[in-house]
Amino acid sequence: MTRGGRDKIRDEPDRRCIVTGETGPKEGLIRFVVGPEDTIFPDLAAKLPGRGIYVTATREALEKAIAKRIFSRGAKKPVKIPDDLFDLVDTGLSLRLQNAIAMARKAGKAIAGYEKVKIMLDRGEARVLLQACDGSERGKGKLSTPEGGKWIGFLTADELGLAFGRDRVIHAAVASGTLARRIVEEATRLQGIRQSDGGTPAAKKDTKNA
Repeated sequence: MTRGGRDKIRDEPDRRCIVTGETGPKEGLIRFVVGPEDTIFPDLAAKLPGRGIYVTATREALEKAIAKRIFSRGAKKPVKIPDDLFDLVDTGLSLRLQNAIAMARKAGKAIAGYEKVKIMLDRGEARVLLQACDGSERGKGKLSTPEGGKWIGFLTADELGLAFGRDRVIHAAVASGTLARRIVEEATRLQGIRQSDGGTPAAKKDTKNA
């Protein structure tokens, strides 16, 4: 987005997923590169040198890429897959999301706490509503997704707390702007990796979509 809040015209080429064969913007994909000893490594910031290998940011796509040795096809040579590749991706995406939320907080664009979030929503200033998946359903049900905005509800209270420098956070909100867009993009990738084929995050319970 530009500083005025309008979408910037993107001139970056679409990328092709090695699993699905579909092309799309890199925001919905995870980039991998071949590292030392021909080992596959996630390049979540898409900045490492080398040939990029893209996989759609879903658990199903990544599982298929590993099980059917599609990474070797994308690299055009045999490659090694770390046993903890899923953990590397999940941990990395979690950190990127928490850092984005922390940046928004430091910029005065993100707040936490039921009453503060409610006020922000009532004023129409919120773009993103975040609620911990392990928070009270009754309490969470009293707040509504911002009109035209997004709801993120698959993170735990501990994970949200880390982003705000607290032990636990149940309710949080982010104002519109570039950081809100980044938070939604990172959350979408992370939820895709955590979500099982049945629509439920593999490690976290969730009842809504980000």
